[in-house]
Amino acid sequence: MEQKQQGKSSARVASIQTEYVRSLQKKESRKNARKARLYRRLAVFGILVAVVMGGLTHTFIKQKQALVDKEQQKVKLIAELDEVQKQQVVLKNQLIKLNDDDYIAKLARKEYFLSDENEIIFSVPDNIKKTDKKDDEKE
Repeated sequence: MEQKQQGKSSARVASIQTEYVRSLQKKESRKNARKARLYRRLAVFGILVAVVMGGLTHTFIKQKQALVDKEQQKVKLIAELDEVQKQQVVLKNQLIKLNDDDYIAKLARKEYFLSDENEIIFSVPDNIKKTDKKDDEKE
């Protein structure tokens, strides 16, 4: 109760306007103005830090995604490279075989039904060949 009465009484009491009181009020107002400027500077600095961190985070996420895409592309290209290298080995072997006269003669006899002397060629239809292969696989 007494505190309420003191608060009311201090509100009713007029302050003395002396030079000392005015200097204290100026100091207090400067102190409050400094605090306000400090809070503004801190707010601006905080916003600036948030913007920079947001930009860095965005850049990091984009780079991470680009890295994942590149890794997927790398795996795909490595698989393609292996396939091309296998094909290259097959083609080199075929090239070596095509330089052999015996292989060319055998290939010509097979594909174009050419024959050597005293050789008889029998032509078997493709359907019979396929069924024979299936029967061999089942056994």
